[in-house]
Amino acid sequence: MSGFAGMAIAARSLHTEMSTFEILFFRSLIGVLVVLPFIARNHFIDIRVTNLRWHLGRAAIQYGGQICWLYGIVHLTLSDLTSIEFSVPLFTALLAVFFLGERMWRHKWVATIFGFAGVLIILRPEGSAFNIAGLVMIIGSFLYAGSGVLVKFLTRTETPQGIIFWMNLLQLPAGLIPAVFIFDWVTPGIADVPWILVWGLAGLWAHYAMARALTLADITIIFPLDFLRLPVMAIIGYLLYAEALDPWTAVGALIIFVGNWYSVRGESRRGSSPDGH
Repeated sequence: MSGFAGMAIAARSLHTEMSTFEILFFRSLIGVLVVLPFIARNHFIDIRVTNLRWHLGRAAIQYGGQICWLYGIVHLTLSDLTSIEFSVPLFTALLAVFFLGERMWRHKWVATIFGFAGVLIILRPEGSAFNIAGLVMIIGSFLYAGSGVLVKFLTRTETPQGIIFWMNLLQLPAGLIPAVFIFDWVTPGIADVPWILVWGLAGLWAHYAMARALTLADITIIFPLDFLRLPVMAIIGYLLYAEALDPWTAVGALIIFVGNWYSVRGESRRGSSPDGH
């Protein structure tokens, strides 16, 4: 949660001067520089790919999701943004059925229905998220879900280090070229350097911490904890940006949480039963 909060604060700070593409370039650059020593330690075995086109596809989809997220970070309250992000597991469940051949069990259908109901409450016509930014964030959540499905597919042949390295390396020119030739490149000042470091390192830390937590505890414990991001982000939004929390946003997030919690519990029971049903 500290990583996700750091990303949000740093992105808002950098967006006052830099374009979205320049911000994404620095994240990719830091990602490559941080992961490269681990790749070298393994004698570069991790970057020997057998599915480069899938790496390209995953990098493009993830990049689109990041653009949507940065747009949302500027135009939405942090509580609305975080609440809409909770729809990612629901989209992931649906995409996994079509592209990975996973079965859509009853608990997944229940979670999907609850999830979309919660999103509709958050995006209701009189709600603060009912605007272009809210719809863009929905698209971003869908793209993040697609990226997650492709990661699961790539883990069949690639290492996690290789997946992260290729994603950041392939996204480097996607950020640098538009930042230099289409938008006005802003040379970072001394005051920007800490935010750039927070932006890049917080993203890596957030994903590493989540993966590490899942190796130490059951998903039924870790997954619900992720929903603490809503009150944490709401408090940050209130203290730093004077953002008021819409009570209906909390209601919608709670409904999404209930659906996800039911799905996680159902998946846990199904996995622990002898016949898998």
